[in-house]
Amino acid sequence: MKDHLSILKVRYAETDQMGVVHHGNYAQYLEIARIDWLEKIGISYKSMEKNGIMLPVYEMNFKFKKSAFFDDQLKILTSLRQTPDVKIIFDYKIYNQDDELLTTATTVLVFMDAQTRRPIRCPKYVLEKL
Repeated sequence: MKDHLSILKVRYAETDQMGVVHHGNYAQYLEIARIDWLEKIGISYKSMEKNGIMLPVYEMNFKFKKSAFFDDQLKILTSLRQTPDVKIIFDYKIYNQDDELLTTATTVLVFMDAQTRRPIRCPKYVLEKL
């Protein structure tokens, strides 16, 4: 499946007193990478919302192997695990500037009709871009 590499720099506000990235920031990092991935294939969250489709996070899992620190350059490799149906599953690997694997993660999102708030199948226009 398609992969995409996003690069971010750790900001001071994202770290604790020891200069280590607080674990709560990783969800935001994944969201940034996921939006980058979608934009790379020509889809934006905004366009999906205009089409009445929401994509909420259903499940999120992390494995923290090493710490990230203030001023690190993070490389987030986002991969689509399989062709989506009602759910779309992304796997992530987060590396530092020395290419050390820091974190692995998975998110499961669900395609949802914005009006009914019920799950729906992945829209055809999304499947066509994969």
